[in-house]
Amino acid sequence: MMLQQAGSVQLLCLTANSGVPLFTRGASKQLPFSIIGSLNGVHMFGAGQGVVLAGCETDRGGRMVWRVFQDSVMLIAVSSGGQAQQECVGAGEDLHLRRLLENVWNCMVLVLGQDELASLRNVERLKRDLRSCYRLIDQLLEGGQGQEGIMGDLTHCADCLLPPNATLLQEGLDGFTQAADSEFGCLMVHGRIATATEKWWRLAPQEVVLLSVLTRSLSLSGSVSCDTPVFLPQGSPTVAHRLLRFQLLPGVDVCVLCGPSPTLHRAESELVGCFWSPLLEALRGSLAVGERCLPGSVTLRPDVLALLLINRESRRSVSCVKAIITNPNHPPSDHPLPSKARCWELLRLFYTFTTTRYFPLEETPALTSGEKAQRGDSLREDFALGFSHQPLQCYLVTEECKCFGLQTAQHQLYLLTPLSVPTFALSSVATQTLSAITLATGF
Repeated sequence: MMLQQAGSVQLLCLTANSGVPLFTRGASKQLPFSIIGSLNGVHMFGAGQGVVLAGCETDRGGRMVWRVFQDSVMLIAVSSGGQAQQECVGAGEDLHLRRLLENVWNCMVLVLGQDELASLRNVERLKRDLRSCYRLIDQLLEGGQGQEGIMGDLTHCADCLLPPNATLLQEGLDGFTQAADSEFGCLMVHGRIATATEKWWRLAPQEVVLLSVLTRSLSLSGSVSCDTPVFLPQGSPTVAHRLLRFQLLPGVDVCVLCGPSPTLHRAESELVGCFWSPLLEALRGSLAVGERCLPGSVTLRPDVLALLLINRESRRSVSCVKAIITNPNHPPSDHPLPSKARCWELLRLFYTFTTTRYFPLEETPALTSGEKAQRGDSLREDFALGFSHQPLQCYLVTEECKCFGLQTAQHQLYLLTPLSVPTFALSSVATQTLSAITLATGF
């Protein structure tokens, strides 16, 4: 089997009642206005007949997904496909597009607040205000490709890095957050959460993911510090909080959610140096972990190309791709190993394949039947009816590598190995990998 790369995605945002376009993002060649009107019209026609149109597929493999939020804004994701896709690939693409629409809506709430989006009092003003969301929306459209190894937009689990000196950093973060009159603090290394306060982890998983996306965006802007108003899509969609973010070292950021105090100047001049200067060596040690995301105490088997490990209880994840080194003394293999970038892509594709077929998606809030219909969740439910049990393991042999999924009560592990690994040994490789990480880190 070949896990295909998803086509380019175009995102359309319209008013739900009148179909007035608010913005389009994504593919360089925008859809004609007539097609945009048709996509809106067919959804409105279905709604008039009591039918919720969640998604459809064209005969050439293109896919479209609709979602209406707060009865005010309609988001449409259109994915181009060069050829008709297999059913399993299409199901995974649907998951990717549905998650994209959820993330984009929550991103808009994060920046503008729910009231402004729900009221639609001034459409032209809203169009202008939505421009402030474009950078975050474009990151979401990239699907983590802008920074390899970022999976939270798809898994809705926080992308984490496990530092070798976690206790020391946790104490520093707790003290800094308390001094900033807050209980919500987070330390990010290489765009991933190295440690966070207890209250930060109590935020809704999607909020943790989007705050990480926002922090990465602010870091990429080149600013050393910033004070940004944010709304929490689930916890506080109508009342803004302040997100204070400071760059401690290139690649290391600390941020807190707080109220009116402290001022950005006071936090930067009095608190940052006081709490973090003594921890510079510990911060550098975390940077040294790099994209591997795992401390040196974890030894991975040589036949592991890439992995994604999700803690189902805490909704956190770690992922890594091992450096692929070819031996010049060995003759070229009939099955060359996939590149690092392709391994990241294969991880995402295998995750979507597995969660649309075998393993349950980890969701927090209970959804109504109408919301499930809009999200298209019936797809996996219908497939799961063919099983009399909950699958705990699955594997897939592709033209590039072998993939194995392992599920326990607390974890989900997604693993890529070379084609040379015997299929019967995949379960053993996955079990040993899971044990090596959890025993060394307690993740």
